[in-house]
Amino acid sequence: MIMKESTIENYFVKKVKELGGMAIKLISPNFAGLPDRLVLLPHGRVLFVELKATGKKARPLQIAVHRKLEKLDFDVYVIDSIEEVNKLLQSKIME
Repeated sequence: MIMKESTIENYFVKKVKELGGMAIKLISPNFAGLPDRLVLLPHGRVLFVELKATGKKARPLQIAVHRKLEKLDFDVYVIDSIEEVNKLLQSKIME
């Protein structure tokens, strides 16, 4: 099923809140390519999440920024479905 980015993002934010976390929207006019959300989960878990419509991929600039964040040892995920939201959050709860 094809879903809009906004639908996936709204679901993601709701699920993060249900886990007691925060999914902070990242908006920076001076730093293009940042992931959509900075996610703070219980027990000090921090990750960055780029949300996309079903089947869409990160743009080259976004990929470059993701790599920079990963070099700093941050986890970065690109999510394009409700199933991937559930899978990611379930894996983070189990850590």
